[in-house]
Amino acid sequence: MPADADSPHAGHRTRLRDRLLTGGGEAMPDYELLELVLFGANARGDVKPLAKKLLARFGSFAAVINAPQGQLESVEGVGPVAVATLKTIQAATRRLAREEARNAPVLAGWQAVLDYCRVAMAHEAVEQVRLLFLDRKNHLLGDDVVQRGTIDQTPLYPREVVKRALDVGASALILVHNHPTGDPTPSKADIDMTRALARASEGVGISLHDHLIIGRYGHSSFKALGLL
Repeated sequence: MPADADSPHAGHRTRLRDRLLTGGGEAMPDYELLELVLFGANARGDVKPLAKKLLARFGSFAAVINAPQGQLESVEGVGPVAVATLKTIQAATRRLAREEARNAPVLAGWQAVLDYCRVAMAHEAVEQVRLLFLDRKNHLLGDDVVQRGTIDQTPLYPREVVKRALDVGASALILVHNHPTGDPTPSKADIDMTRALARASEGVGISLHDHLIIGRYGHSSFKALGLL
């Protein structure tokens, strides 16, 4: 018997679960998906008000699960179990996206790479720089977070990137970073650093396939923009 079977809200919970299992979650509004997640943190209570409170504070389901722990804890009614439940969903989502990106050639599965980068970085509160290392068949060999903080404040050293690429046997790489402002437009520092990295990597036979900037409202590709 489910733990919430004797709850006064058991019928509502059962209906939501049935809708998820029979129709999938795509058509469900954010607050209902969030309710389903929060069921695990509250076996008997009505979690709809808390789900709506979280959405009012953060704006979307994705923003809620990606919100920093401290901000989640500041919302009345959110305790350690709810935070752990939300962070479990965040970790699972990132792992699924990473596995999809790893299990297919990157250039054949470009959308999976973009999806993974958005899940991993779009909601980060600080700028994060990561490198995706690829073999000759464009499979991912590694995914390293190499820097936190803005590029113009904490320079990315091309020699260190090239050394790491050689260490893992990479033939190519993709540079990715996020703009916490949400706007993925490249800055002058982004452009200068990318060109320096392209020169350094090409000098040892490693191709810089692209530099992606991830924002909450989209992404920019240096290759698509003619900057690489």
